[in-house]
Amino acid sequence: MLKLSDVVSGYTDVNIIRGLSLEVNKNEIVTIIGQNGSGKSTLMKTIFGLLTLRSGQILFEGSDISRLRTDKIVRMGMGYVPQERNVFPSLTVMENLEMGAFIQRDKFKEGLEEVLNIFPELKQKSEQKAGTMSGGEQKMVAVGRAMILKPVLLLLDEPSSGLSPKLIDVLFKKLLDINELGTSLMIVEQNAKKSLAVSHRGYVLEMGKKRFEGEGKSLLANEEVRKLYLGG
Repeated sequence: MLKLSDVVSGYTDVNIIRGLSLEVNKNEIVTIIGQNGSGKSTLMKTIFGLLTLRSGQILFEGSDISRLRTDKIVRMGMGYVPQERNVFPSLTVMENLEMGAFIQRDKFKEGLEEVLNIFPELKQKSEQKAGTMSGGEQKMVAVGRAMILKPVLLLLDEPSSGLSPKLIDVLFKKLLDINELGTSLMIVEQNAKKSLAVSHRGYVLEMGKKRFEGEGKSLLANEEVRKLYLGG
């Protein structure tokens, strides 16, 4: 579904991602972990067309999206939930969800039904301004907006950031529900143990390069990975 080959990207004259190759298969959950500065968020932005690819290739559903605009990537079936500033605080929940269908308004009604089945909590708060909601509720709005067009692949950058342990459990249950509906997930996550535990596969980045890869549970059991990235 998604295949990166020797990808290089970064900011100004600095390469953050340096020759990275990885893939996400249909119906998979794949987690990307690594220390701060390893290039995780840069990777997400590059895939989604928010950063210019300097070299290498990105294939999505068999098509080369290496230099495609973000709106075209969305139309092809990819969604993205950034770590920060992921809701419009002055808009209501429903208005935020409507923004998810900005480029394909005819698909909003169908997508809304599915989103409210996943996040029934949002139905009762549809007229509440997103900026007045709790962090967990805002995260549901952000994920729901990205799901409105029913993407086949959803990128999530630090989805558990700022959430309590209880809300993290709730969020990951929702992500599993999304995956069971047929959406593949690529997750960048600091809560590596939680994310790898529910992932089919994972990658460990170090200085913009791939250091480890494998099944989620095998990475959790890897002594070196545990020591360096999972707190022992």
